[in-house]
Amino acid sequence: MSITQERKLELIKSYAVKDGDTGSPEVQCAILSERIGNLTEHLKAHQKDFASRRGLLMMVGQRRRLLDYLNRSDGDRYRQLIERLGLRR
Repeated sequence: MSITQERKLELIKSYAVKDGDTGSPEVQCAILSERIGNLTEHLKAHQKDFASRRGLLMMVGQRRRLLDYLNRSDGDRYRQLIERLGLRR
């Protein structure tokens, strides 16, 4: 259900704005998107896992807030990120 350390490091390396970057909105959204995808697959098999469903909704809300912040602060970076992540908006 969670992501491995190696996969997390790959995401950080590919979405980092500069060297050693782990806290930028791009990196955080990429990690959240990976976790959301994994949890969505889990919930397809375990429909009654309501605690995990709540966690999923919280992660989606957190990603939404990060994307809204990025859109307010730098619209170009926002558009590039949603294109790279393959989000609908």
